[in-house]
Amino acid sequence: MRTILVVDDSSTIRRMVIATLQSIPDVKFEEVGNGLEAIERLAVTSVHLMLLDLNMPDMHGMELLQFLRSHPAYESLPVVILTTRGDDTSRAAALSAGATRYMTKPFNPAELIDVVKELLQGVLEKRK
Repeated sequence: MRTILVVDDSSTIRRMVIATLQSIPDVKFEEVGNGLEAIERLAVTSVHLMLLDLNMPDMHGMELLQFLRSHPAYESLPVVILTTRGDDTSRAAALSAGATRYMTKPFNPAELIDVVKELLQGVLEKRK
């Protein structure tokens, strides 16, 4: 069973993302509302993929991404940025900081499913 951590301050978006991805087999979901909660959850849960919003209270998504990439236990964790920020500067900054993929909201459900399946397949292949 693989775990996806959905990090977004909007509970509505978290529910939409999880509902969209429910069709992927052998996946369970964890959800938190900000970056600090994500770090706490990572300490007690094995996560295989993170979906991360940028604009959140307490700890911005970029701060969490920088933390992940500087921490040996999480430096290779696939992180998909899922944000309303569609500008090239935000996209370039997130990808430069180590985001695996960058998607904007509102998201295309089929595209999100494809991206998540592809990244989870990569996680499985690395563990073989």
